[in-house]
Amino acid sequence: MDILILTHGTRGDVQPFVALGCALTEAGHSVRLGAPAASETLVRSYGLQFVPIADGPNKLSTDPIIREAFETNYRGLRGKGLAFELARKYRPMMDEVLDDLARIARDGADLLVYHVILPGQQLGEWLGIPALPVCMQPFWAPTSAFQNPMHALRIPTGLYRLSYRTSNLWYQILSGHTRRWRTTTLGLPARRGFRDLLRGPDGRPVTLLQAFSAHLLAPMPADYPSWVHTTGFWRLPAAPEWSPPRTVADFLAADSPVVYVGFGSMAGVDPERTRRTIVEAVRLAGVRAVVATGWGGIGIGRSDDNLLFIKDVPHDWLFSRVSVVVHHGGSGTSGAALAAGRPQVVCPFFVDQPYFAQRIHALGAAPPPLPQRDLNPVTLARAIETAVNDSAMAVSAAEAGHLVRAEEGVDHALKIVEAARI
Repeated sequence: MDILILTHGTRGDVQPFVALGCALTEAGHSVRLGAPAASETLVRSYGLQFVPIADGPNKLSTDPIIREAFETNYRGLRGKGLAFELARKYRPMMDEVLDDLARIARDGADLLVYHVILPGQQLGEWLGIPALPVCMQPFWAPTSAFQNPMHALRIPTGLYRLSYRTSNLWYQILSGHTRRWRTTTLGLPARRGFRDLLRGPDGRPVTLLQAFSAHLLAPMPADYPSWVHTTGFWRLPAAPEWSPPRTVADFLAADSPVVYVGFGSMAGVDPERTRRTIVEAVRLAGVRAVVATGWGGIGIGRSDDNLLFIKDVPHDWLFSRVSVVVHHGGSGTSGAALAAGRPQVVCPFFVDQPYFAQRIHALGAAPPPLPQRDLNPVTLARAIETAVNDSAMAVSAAEAGHLVRAEEGVDHALKIVEAARI
């Protein structure tokens, strides 16, 4: 098959699709992967055909409003105001992304696999091909088992299924001017009223791939329909030609425990304050640490015998070589840390991260979540000490790792994608 994969967002939104693209290529399919232009090096390092998409809203990562929204998780009246301001800035920048999606899709394909935040069903309708959405959080498939994790406040059980309409509303706000794009660019007839993202143009539900572990769902929904597939995480090993920098290999070779600290693409209001917090927490906990500065969420510091500052190292390689993983709770990082079987300290920022943090704690693989707003040297040091020294937590983390690895998420997804054209 000729398969087109489309995704957008940060590295965590691209990396799982690279893993799927590699699996499809190895199975003999022709794959094109459209992703933000900034992810070109990542995609090409795995030998995949890369098609650039405008970075669009990714350019807002250093915007003070975005940083404050990340750090506060839209709390209070100020947070709600930030959400509206974010939408105001976000929507126009999505328009150039939409134009690129149409340009890429114009070359045709037999099947489309796409990140659920993109208008993939409309592209599939335009091309007359099946389109499979992929989500990396349990926000999209309605269930009565638990409320939409996007909601911070508890709601009555009778409203659980209805709460998933929020995800559609959130999509409509942030996806750009898709109604105008649908008619003027794609030439499709206008649609009115509420549009269910999980239904095709004929109104029937579409195959949904949930690229995260079923073991993070509590309880596992008995009312998920047959078209919802929770495959497991789509883990990506280090690229074939990659080798660890000598500084990293030497730092890890020492006898004392090493902790990983990194918050990925999340960037708070004051990266330098975050750096100072980490440095002091590492000192108080009496550990050594590899600190990943990511997209600027952590200020760059001076490396020494106890601290090594890096920009990026493949998680699947690194996490199995450290004692504890301190991270923000993003889907991809959570999956890599769980698969490594290591205890974790999860410091969530917003949206899906508090949910994953709670679920990892419930599995016994981490202390209680430590939200970014509560992060200081003492609280972080105590959490690290617990994760390093708690033997029961180490056992639970190892057991969770076994369960996550056994899901073989990419292989599971590959079978579902291949079946979609039968």
